[in-house]
Amino acid sequence: MRAVVLTKGEFRVEDLPIPTPGPGQLLVDVTRCGICGSDLHARVHGDDLADLAAATGYDNFMRSDQNIVLGHEFTGEALEYGPGTRRRWKPGTPVVALPILRHGRVPELTGLSAAAPGGYAEQVLVQEAMTFEVPNGLAPDLAALTEPMAVGWHAVRRGRVGRNQTAFVIGCGPIGLAVISMLKASGVRTVVASDFSPRRRELATRCGADVVVDPGVESPWEATPKKSRINGASDILNLGFDAMERLRRIPNVPWWYIFRLAHTLNQGPSGPVVFECVGVPGILDQILSAAPPMSRVVVVGVCMQPDTIHPATAINKEIDLRFVLGYDPGEFRDTLHMIADGKVDPSPLITGTIGLAGVDAAFTALGSPEHHAKVLIDPRSPAVTLG
Repeated sequence: MRAVVLTKGEFRVEDLPIPTPGPGQLLVDVTRCGICGSDLHARVHGDDLADLAAATGYDNFMRSDQNIVLGHEFTGEALEYGPGTRRRWKPGTPVVALPILRHGRVPELTGLSAAAPGGYAEQVLVQEAMTFEVPNGLAPDLAALTEPMAVGWHAVRRGRVGRNQTAFVIGCGPIGLAVISMLKASGVRTVVASDFSPRRRELATRCGADVVVDPGVESPWEATPKKSRINGASDILNLGFDAMERLRRIPNVPWWYIFRLAHTLNQGPSGPVVFECVGVPGILDQILSAAPPMSRVVVVGVCMQPDTIHPATAINKEIDLRFVLGYDPGEFRDTLHMIADGKVDPSPLITGTIGLAGVDAAFTALGSPEHHAKVLIDPRSPAVTLG
C-alpha cells in the first residue's frame, strides 16, 4: 500500500506492506483522512509530546526518529478481518473507528504511535469493537469528521451548558468550530465566538455562532446580547442580600433548606460557559481575568508550553475550571449519527482535499489561518496542491 511516512519532520510517500489484522482487528480501506492540528504539532514537537504522554502514563507516543504514518481522523470500507472477530460487516461496508488499537493488553494511539500506523495511507488497522458502520449513506468527506466533531461534542457535554446560558468560544480553529457546531446542535441559544482571523470568523458564522467578534477591535465579553446579572463581587454580595431579604419575609419557612436545595439541584446563580480553544500561553489567564464571576471555563486548546495563571483571580470569582481530552465510544457513536441525521453540519470546516503526495504542501498551507481549516486526504487522489 502507499502511505505517507514521517521521519525527523520530513514526509515521503512509500510503498509499505499491507497491515495484517491481528486478534480483534479489522483492515479498512481508507477513503478519507483529515489532517488534525495535533498532527501539525506532532511533526515538529513529537518528542515533547512523547515526554508529556509518558509523564501521564502512555509510553508509546511517537518519537521524531521513528517512521510514523500519521492520521487519526479517517473513514473507509471494511476489508479483511483478523482472528477472534465477529465479522460484523460485509467487505465494502463504510465504517469509522476510534483511532486506537490494542496489541494484547497494550493500547496504541492510531496515527500517533509507531505500532499503530494511521490513515495517511491506503489501508489502516482498526479495532472491531471500536468500529461503527456509517449510516444513511453519509459521504466520506463528512464521515471523516466524526473524530474531530466528537472532540467538540465531548467538550460541550463536559461544559454542561444550559440552553439559556451564553457560551463563549475563544479561538475558531477546527476544534473551536466543532465546539460552535455542537453547541448549536445541543440547543444553546447564544454562542459568542472570537478570533483574530477574518477567515475563521467567517467559518464561525457558517457554523452557527450568533455573535462573532474580532478581539483586536471588540471585547467578546461586551458583545453578547444577553448581559450577565453578575459582573463583579458587588453583584454577588447584593444577590445574597436580596435573596435573604425575600426569604426572611416568608413566615415559618426554614430558608436554609432552600439554599441546600438550590445547591443539590445545581440551581444557584451562574455565569456563562467559556471554551478556551486557542492553546497558547497567556490565553487562560486572560480569560480568568475577563470572564464574569461564576463562569465555567472549559480548556479544550492544548498548550504545550508552561503557562502562568493567577489563582486568586479565579478564586475571588469562584470560576469553575475544567480540562477536557478526546471522547468516549458513546460520544463518538452519537456524533456520527448526529452528522448522518443532519442534526449537525460539519461541512463548513472542509476547505480542501489533497492526495498522499500533497501532504507536505497541505501542512504548509495549514500553517496560515487565513485559507484553510480542515484539509482531507484522499489516498487515491493525484492532487498535490490545494486550490
